[in-house]
Amino acid sequence: MTFLNQWQNLLTTMIKTLLQTDSDYVYTFLRIIAGIIVFPYGMQKLFGWFSAPGFGTPGIKGSLTVFTYDRRGRGESGDTPPSYAVEREVEDIAALLNEAGGAAFVWGMSSGAALALEAANRLKGIKKLALYEAPFIVDHTRPTTEDDWDLISAAVAADQRSDAVKLFLKSAGVPGFVRALMPLIIPVWLKLKAVAHTLPYDGAILRDNQRGEPLPASQWASVTIPTLVIDGGNSPAWMLHANRSLASVLPNAQYQTLQGQTHMLKPKAHAPTLVEFFKD
Repeated sequence: MTFLNQWQNLLTTMIKTLLQTDSDYVYTFLRIIAGIIVFPYGMQKLFGWFSAPGFGTPGIKGSLTVFTYDRRGRGESGDTPPSYAVEREVEDIAALLNEAGGAAFVWGMSSGAALALEAANRLKGIKKLALYEAPFIVDHTRPTTEDDWDLISAAVAADQRSDAVKLFLKSAGVPGFVRALMPLIIPVWLKLKAVAHTLPYDGAILRDNQRGEPLPASQWASVTIPTLVIDGGNSPAWMLHANRSLASVLPNAQYQTLQGQTHMLKPKAHAPTLVEFFKD
């Protein structure tokens, strides 16, 4: 099998949709689909998800009722450009909470973790919060992204979708040889281009906490619900520093590292941790 075929198979696997589970569980678990990238250290993609967090795994299926949704402008969700605001995405989560009966657990990954955290800061009804690798930058172990988000936004404004995706991949830390291969995988590249206009949405959620500065303890002082902050043991140092820092500033958080994992999370490694944490 050629190297390119290996990447094609990997991407195909990741595009598979997570099936909702059947459950009599008392509470509902909302899964927030994060960003757009499927490679290590980038923000995750959203075309339905790719079998994570793994609630179809034997022994886990039926533990939780899972609500999935596409964030604004992605998948089957509509959009209202150019009037995007983070507040609108929080309102979307509020609508899902209402649909779930007013109370739910929330899991977010990558930029979805940052969005889930913002929702918990503003909304009632979130019983517990689990966050996997919010890509904050809290020191100088990697460059900040402020200029990157400006360049991405400019490319989107000029309708240069391929350029916007390439800039995003570079900012996210995707290796150069992978960035070179991505446009060759035409079906996937077309899907990435189709949602390129939503990349600045992630910038709006993340950029204030990607300045290479310590996270302000006051920012999430009202998030007093039990929170689990998780990262992968094989993720880069800046990601581990960020999530360790996040756990330290949240009022009621615990921190856990999943050994052997990266930002491209394996369901079997993650799902049991979530099921255990979300026990009422």
